[in-house]
Amino acid sequence: MITWQRLTAFFLALLLNTWMLLSTWMLSGWNRPALADWTMPLSFSNSELKGHDFSGQSLQAAEFSNANLELTNFTNADVRGTVFSASVMTQANLHGADLTNALADQVKFNGADLSDAVLTEAILLRSTFDDTNITGADFSEAILDGAQVKELCQRASGVNSKTGIATRESLGCR
Repeated sequence: MITWQRLTAFFLALLLNTWMLLSTWMLSGWNRPALADWTMPLSFSNSELKGHDFSGQSLQAAEFSNANLELTNFTNADVRGTVFSASVMTQANLHGADLTNALADQVKFNGADLSDAVLTEAILLRSTFDDTNITGADFSEAILDGAQVKELCQRASGVNSKTGIATRESLGCR
């Protein structure tokens, strides 16, 4: 005759075994394709990266907040969705870089090369662009202060080679 204690112990053992098999199965690859596509974002916040070469690299959703990126090379880099908040990017080379959806508020782009860069839907509030090369840069739907737009329109020229949008048009210059 089976007692309630034995029956309860049997069901608990069955439940524990099932749970252990499912967790082993999931960790051993059952859901691996979904996990394999996801990678942890890179964080370079508060880093000293003066003169570093990131040219041609894919750095989507990386974080460079409060970093020194002076003279850093991001030529043709994929930095979509990257955070550059409050970083120093004086004389940085961002020629042809894709900064779509980037957060670059309070960044010093002074003397930087943003020629042919894609900055669509980027947030650029309170950033400075003194002596910045913006030839062919696409600022479509980027968020800028009115004073920034006025300053950038004074030297806006060229057409972006990737998007086909004129810099003046993307800034809404008159």
